[in-house]
Formats: sequence, structure tokens, C-alpha cells
Amino acid sequence: MSEKIKSNKVSISKFFVYVLLVVASFLSIFPLYWMFVMATNHNSVINSVPPAFIPGSELVTNFTNVINTIDFMGAILNSLIVSIVVTIGVLFLCSLAGFAFAKFDFKGKNFLFVAILVTMMIPPQLGLIPQYFIITKLDWLNDFKAIIVPGLIDAFGIFWMRQYISSNIPNELVEAAKIDGCTNFRVYWNIAVPVIIPAFATLAIIKFMYVWNDFLWPLVVLREESSFTIQVALRGLIDNYVRDNGMILSGTFWATVPLIVIFLLLNRLFIQSLTEGAVKS
Repeated sequence: MSEKIKSNKVSISKFFVYVLLVVASFLSIFPLYWMFVMATNHNSVINSVPPAFIPGSELVTNFTNVINTIDFMGAILNSLIVSIVVTIGVLFLCSLAGFAFAKFDFKGKNFLFVAILVTMMIPPQLGLIPQYFIITKLDWLNDFKAIIVPGLIDAFGIFWMRQYISSNIPNELVEAAKIDGCTNFRVYWNIAVPVIIPAFATLAIIKFMYVWNDFLWPLVVLREESSFTIQVALRGLIDNYVRDNGMILSGTFWATVPLIVIFLLLNRLFIQSLTEGAVKS
């Protein structure tokens, strides 16, 4: 009898967990669905009361207006170039730094690591003026280097890699590789990299999304329309006198699609990296 009661309690608990997950999933997906609905309707339908909750027939028209207003495809290509290059650079450099902090002993290691963590507490807006001054001196205005180079080192990326490597790569394995004659870089490349692929996926999603959505810094350093990233280009859809919300949300929706694709491609590795420590005995 007691086992039956326990079984019923477990079933009820699972039921509430599933209900909670369904509600959370709905709340997470609804903003994207709402944006799609608005992107497929005419401006008059969007401003109506009550608003429409089902997709309309203006998807092609609204997106055509976007293309006719801004260089949407060119901006998407610019954002892809910048985001991919920065993400690859961050994965390589931050994993190298994280490996060094996790497995090597050198003078000032703890101080340097704490200093890196402190930079995470400083709002990036405070560095806007000195960064702009440096970029101007280097004559990098209106150049992708002004966005790519400052983004190649990420404090969170170093912290994330250091913690993941510390918990997933035994020191004995590193020492055995050194005894066999491996250089430090070969230990990193042949031993660390295959193990930290899930951590790569997590950091790639976070960094790609951050660079893709960045608006302030590209707005400051990019001057010509041909070099605009997608977030800067979308600003051109806003008119001070006549606001076409269907066109604006159409551009916003299609600018979000690459982020969804990247997450779906790396979703399995992302979940694996977050649950890696939970399945260890």
C-alpha cells in the first residue's frame, strides 16, 4: 500500500514538472511566434484591437519592403563574417588561456585570473571612449577590424574554459603526456581540445549571439551603409513620420533566424556541457 502511495506521489510530481515545462516552453516561444505573426500582417492589423494572433498574408510583402529599404542581405553577410571570425578567435584564444590557468603554475597566476574576473564587473560602455580613441589612432574606423579585434578576448570565455578544463581533464593525464614528450601546445591540442568540445559549443552560442546582437559599438565605428552589421542596418527601418511595424518586425524576425539555426546546430553539445558535472559520480 505504501509503495502505491509513493508511486502516486511520484506520478503527481512528474505531472506538475511536465506542466511547468510546458508553460515555460510556451512563454519562451511565444515572443518569437508573436514577432512572426506581426511580420506577416499589415500595419493596420497590427494596430487593431484586439490584435491578431494568427499569421497573415503579408509575409512576402513586408520582407520585400525590408529589402527595398535597407541592404538586408549585405548586412546579414557582414554580421555573419564578424560573428564567425570573433567566435572562432574567442574559442581558440580563451581555451588556450583557460588551459594555461587550469593546468600550469606560473608567477602571478591567481592575481591575473582575479584581474580578469574583475573586468567582468565593468560595464562595457565605460570603455567606449578609450576604445574609440585607440581605433581612431589605428585608422580602423569603418573597418571590420574595429569590431573583430576588441572582441577576440573575452573574460567570461577564459573563466568558463578554465573551470571546464579544471573539472574534466585530470592533472595526471597532462603529466603523462609531458613525460611522453608532448609540448604544452600539443597537450592542449591533442588532449584538451577533444574533451572540451561541449564547452566550445556553449561558448560559441553565447559569443555568437552577443556579437550578432551588438548594436552600440558597431554603430560608433561603422560609418558607411555597405559595412553595417544587421543590428545597425535595422535602424534604417524606423521612420520618424510613418512607422511600418509589419516591415520592422519582418526585418527583426529574419535577422533572428541565424541565431536559431546556430542554437539548433549546437543544441546537443550545449546541453551536454551544462549537464557534464551532474552525471559524474
